[in-house]
Amino acid sequence: MQVNVERLMLDIEEYAGYGKSDQGGVTRPSFSQADYEVRERFIKELENMGLEVTIDGAANIWGRLKGTGEKHGSLVIGSHLDSVPNGGKYDGPLGVLMAKEIIETLLENNVTLDHDLEIVSFTAEESNDFNLSTFGSRSFVGRLNAEMLENICDSTGTRLSNELTKAGGGLDKFSMMAAMGKDKQAFIELHIEQGQRLESKNIAMAVIDRVVGTYRSNIRVIGQSNHSGTTMMEHRQDALTAAAEMILALECKCKESHSGVVGTVGKLNVSPNAANIIPGQVDFIFEVRGETEEKIQHTVNAIQDVWKEIAQKRQVDVQQQTFLDQKPVVLDGEIVRILQNAANEMEEPFMTFPSMAVHDAAHMATITKSAMVFVKSIDGKSHCPEEYSLPADIEKAGNLILRGIMNMDRELSQKTMVYQGNQNIQ
Repeated sequence: MQVNVERLMLDIEEYAGYGKSDQGGVTRPSFSQADYEVRERFIKELENMGLEVTIDGAANIWGRLKGTGEKHGSLVIGSHLDSVPNGGKYDGPLGVLMAKEIIETLLENNVTLDHDLEIVSFTAEESNDFNLSTFGSRSFVGRLNAEMLENICDSTGTRLSNELTKAGGGLDKFSMMAAMGKDKQAFIELHIEQGQRLESKNIAMAVIDRVVGTYRSNIRVIGQSNHSGTTMMEHRQDALTAAAEMILALECKCKESHSGVVGTVGKLNVSPNAANIIPGQVDFIFEVRGETEEKIQHTVNAIQDVWKEIAQKRQVDVQQQTFLDQKPVVLDGEIVRILQNAANEMEEPFMTFPSMAVHDAAHMATITKSAMVFVKSIDGKSHCPEEYSLPADIEKAGNLILRGIMNMDRELSQKTMVYQGNQNIQ
């Protein structure tokens, strides 16, 4: 039994038409017109497959294929259908449409699992105008509640609560999600890698065993604004050159660690930002990601020690305000093992490594057994029109999940348990 990759690729192309941009990518943020249109199509397709469709309070779309009833609860596959502005056609939709393809494959082969099998499309996984990324999964697991969201508006003043109602959800339905979550026995998310680890080894797929932690701080470097012509080099307190040295020190320390930790400064504001004035203040966001809290903190400490030396040498003041300290999430060892064994049964090479980005699976890990599968990204490109994965690689990853789901259905216990989960994700 194999997934039909030709049918899947046709689905991907057709779904990419919703929100197709003039630049060749897909612009489909949640609650946009394109999003409402793709939701309508997706729901109709699930209903035509004979699935029981539910839209929860966060407007997440669920489709359930009933099992024999011999085992309690459901196995879930899914991801998200929304996109970043002018993004690619695979990030998110690949996971949702592969879940649909797997269910179609089971139906065509008259295979009924002992568990129910569900597909989910989570709302607003990507950054959006409401500033609530991974919104659907965070809401579903209780990280966001109705009271927190009651007064949230986008930049135009549109209330989130109104958009949720329009999409079939609503803050009044948030209470239903806790009960829904109790019967989820496992969650699997397929995603493009968005990097080059698989491509560098020429391997099609990876089983993801954890999601890295993320540390972010606002940094303010305060120097002295002065005339660019009359202030000699030895008399300057240039906030921008100090910040530049700090950023290079960050890069150096991350490379030195050889621990898989990555560090980034992706946003700077320079003041006064004029050609003939020495910059007196620079604000930037400092980010570090790593597999463990220890690796993250060790790298942050090493960077900050160097920054103190730079500040003293250049006679600037450095202020820091941490606004995110998201702990790493270890995904479920049993589900990871089942997926690894499935790859071995297929005699397909695979890798096991952490996800360097947060996905819906990280939040689902707080309420159920959760894991991910990555498929190779060509040139590591993502969030752009050039995003691409080879159909042959996608087929292998889809068959891995199909076999993995079959094995999970057989191996997971019938006993109903209250899953303790990983409580680190914020």
